[in-house]
Amino acid sequence: MKSIAIFCGSALGSDPVYLKTAQLVGQTLAKQQIALVYGGGRSGLMGMVADSALQAGGEVIGVIPKQLVDRELAHPGLTALHVVENMHQRKTQMSELSDGFIAIPGGAGTLEEIFEQWTWAQLGIHQKPCAFLNVDGFYDDLLKFIQMTADKGFTHQRFSSGLIASDNIDDILSQFESYVPPQPKWGMAADQQALVKHG
Repeated sequence: MKSIAIFCGSALGSDPVYLKTAQLVGQTLAKQQIALVYGGGRSGLMGMVADSALQAGGEVIGVIPKQLVDRELAHPGLTALHVVENMHQRKTQMSELSDGFIAIPGGAGTLEEIFEQWTWAQLGIHQKPCAFLNVDGFYDDLLKFIQMTADKGFTHQRFSSGLIASDNIDDILSQFESYVPPQPKWGMAADQQALVKHG
C-alpha cells in the first residue's frame, strides 16, 4: 500500500475516543510510510488525522473543491493540495490517488464516500479494499444492516464479506496487504473505468 484514503467527519464528535482514533490513524500511516489521501480540510477529525500524519513525518495529500477553499476551510500545511471544481471530481481524484479506503467515525459525508467506493469495487471500476475502522462499536449497527442486505438478497455475500471491519488500524492495514478482490458484479469488462469518467 502506497497511499490510503481516509474518510471521516469534519466535526470532532462527542467522545474523545474519536479524536484519539484520528490521531492514531495519522501516526500509523506515517510510520508505515503510507501516504494519507483525504478531503483537504483543517476542521474536525479531518484536520486531526492530517495534523497527526504530518507531525509524524508522513505525506498528506488533500483533495478539496474550490468553493471550500474559498471559505478558508483548506488545510494550509499539506504535502500537496489538489483543488477541483466539485465534489464529484474530488471523490474521483481521491479514488485514483488511493490504493484503499478506510472510513473512521463521521456522518453522512463519510458514509457517502465509503459507500461509493465500495459500490465502484462491486462494479469492477476498481479492485481496491474498503474498510470501516469500527472504534468503540461506532459502526456496529451499520455493519448489521449491510449483512441484512445480503441476507435479503440485495447484496451478494461476496461483497459484504469482502468489506473489511475492525477496531484496530494495524489489523485493517494487514488485511489490505492480503486483500483479494471479489469477482465484480458483471465480470471484468475492460471499459469499466468509463462508468466513472463518462457515465
